Amino acid sequence: MGQDSSGWELRLSDGLHAAAARSPGKPALLCDGRAYSYGELSSRVRRVCGAARRSGLRRGDRAAVFAPNCLEYPELVVGLSDAGVVVATLNARSTPHEIAAACDDCEARVLFVHGGLAAAAHAARFATVERIVVLGEQYEAWLEGAPESPPLAGVRATDPFALVYSSGTTGQPKGILLSHRSRALTFHAMAMEYACYGPDDVQLGLAPMAHGAGFAFIMATLYFGGTVEVLTRFEPEQVVARLAEDRFTGVFMVPTHFQAIFGLEKPALERHRGRAGRLRTIISNAAALPQSTKEAIIDYWGPGRLHETYGSTEAGIVTNLRPQYQLTHRHSVGPAFGLNTIRLLDEAGHEVERGAVGELYSSSPYLFNGYWNQPEETAAARRDGWVSAGDLARQDADGFYYIVDRKKDMVVTGGFNVYPREIEEILHHHPAVLEAAVVGVPDDYFGEALRAFVVARPGQNLDPSALEGHCREYLAGYKVPKEYRVLEGLPRNAAGKVLKKELRDRST
Repeated sequence: MGQDSSGWELRLSDGLHAAAARSPGKPALLCDGRAYSYGELSSRVRRVCGAARRSGLRRGDRAAVFAPNCLEYPELVVGLSDAGVVVATLNARSTPHEIAAACDDCEARVLFVHGGLAAAAHAARFATVERIVVLGEQYEAWLEGAPESPPLAGVRATDPFALVYSSGTTGQPKGILLSHRSRALTFHAMAMEYACYGPDDVQLGLAPMAHGAGFAFIMATLYFGGTVEVLTRFEPEQVVARLAEDRFTGVFMVPTHFQAIFGLEKPALERHRGRAGRLRTIISNAAALPQSTKEAIIDYWGPGRLHETYGSTEAGIVTNLRPQYQLTHRHSVGPAFGLNTIRLLDEAGHEVERGAVGELYSSSPYLFNGYWNQPEETAAARRDGWVSAGDLARQDADGFYYIVDRKKDMVVTGGFNVYPREIEEILHHHPAVLEAAVVGVPDDYFGEALRAFVVARPGQNLDPSALEGHCREYLAGYKVPKEYRVLEGLPRNAAGKVLKKELRDRST
C-alpha cells in the first residue's frame, strides 16, 4: 500500500503493483490477441501516472475514457487514479451529444478515446476538454518517455478515483463518485465470498468496464494477481464454448447475457451442455435474475456455481445468494454481503417488521462519495449515513432478502399496490416467454392499468389469451395485466436494465 506522512493509504493500484513485484512474468491481462504480464502492466500503469503529471493533470482534475473493453482500459483508470485524477468512464455507445454532456458536466480536461470511436469523440463540442488522445499511436506517443511514477503521495484512500455515469433508467444520468477505499475493500470481500479471485484463478471478463460492476469484477482479478481474459464484445455462442474449456474458474454476467445464451438455437446450446471445465463460480448482477433463469443456469452448467448478487453503483455489493441456496430460497437475493448492515424503512424512516416491505438502505465501507455536483440528489439517496438505490424489499425469518420491486415502478391499480416484478416472475415461467416486463399505464377507471411486454423464445408464438390464463392461475385478478404486447426485444440500457420509462412512454 502507498505511504505518506499520515500513514498507510489503501489505493486501487496496491494489489496490482504487489502482484507485479511477486510475479512480474505472470500473465495478467489478455484482450483481442494482445497480452500484458504483471510486470508490463505495472510499468504501464506507472507510466500513465507519470505522463498525466507531466502533462499538467493535477490531483482532483477529471479525465474521461470513451472506449469499449480493451487492453488499455485498466491501465488508464488505475494509472490516472494514481496521479489523483478522477476518471469519468463513458458508455461506449454514447452519441457525440452525450459524450460532450458528460465531459462538460464533470469538467474533464482530457478525453482518451478508442480508435473505433474517435469520429464520435471529434464530432462532440466540448466546453472543457483541452485534448483528445486516441488509443494507439497517439496514446503511445503520449506515454513515450514518461517516467514510471509511483502513486502521488497526497492521494487518500477516501479520494474518488472514478466518476461513473448512471445508466439513466429513470431520468438524466448522474455522475457517481467512487473512492479507492470503497472498491479496494470490495475486492477483499469478493475474494472471500466468491472464491474465484486468487492468484491461481482465471476470469473471463464480459461486461463493459465503463460500468461500475463491469470494471470491479475484472479489476478484482488484477488486484489479487490472477489472470483475466477480457472480451471486446459479447457473442453468446462463443462464450458458452469458452466456458467449456478447461481454463476459466470464474465469470461475471448480467441477466441479458443469460437470456441471449438461452435464446440460442438448440443445437448450438446443447453442444456444450454440462461442460464447465474448471468453472466453479458464475456471478450474476446488475438486474434481477428471474428464478426460471436461475434454474436454467443450474441445469445447464451444474449446481454449486451460481451466485446472484444485489447492489448498486452507489452502495456497492449489498447482498449475495450463494449457490447452495438458489433452489431453497427461491426469488431471494441472499443475506447481507460482508461488512454490510441493512435496514428496511417505511416512508417515515421507521424500520418495518420482519416480513413486511420497506425501502432497502445499507451501510458499509463500499458506499459512494456522492453525486458529482448534485448535493440535493446525494441527500435524497442518503438517510443518516445509510444509502438507498430506491428498491423495496422484505426479509424472511432466515435473514434472506427479497427485492420486491423498484420503488418508482410500483403500480397502484384500483386502489391496490402491485409490484410488477412478481408478475414478471410468473410470466418468465411460461414456456414460450423469453423475457417479460410489466408497467403501469394511465387508465380512466383503475387509475393505472397493468401492461405486459413479452419476448418469445425462438420458434415460439405468444398468444395473449394463453398468457392471461397463465397469469390467472398464479395471481389474484387485480395483478393480472390488462394487455399483452409482443416485442422482438425489451429496451435496455448498456448495463442490461430494462428501460421501463421507455415502455411506459410508448404510444397507446
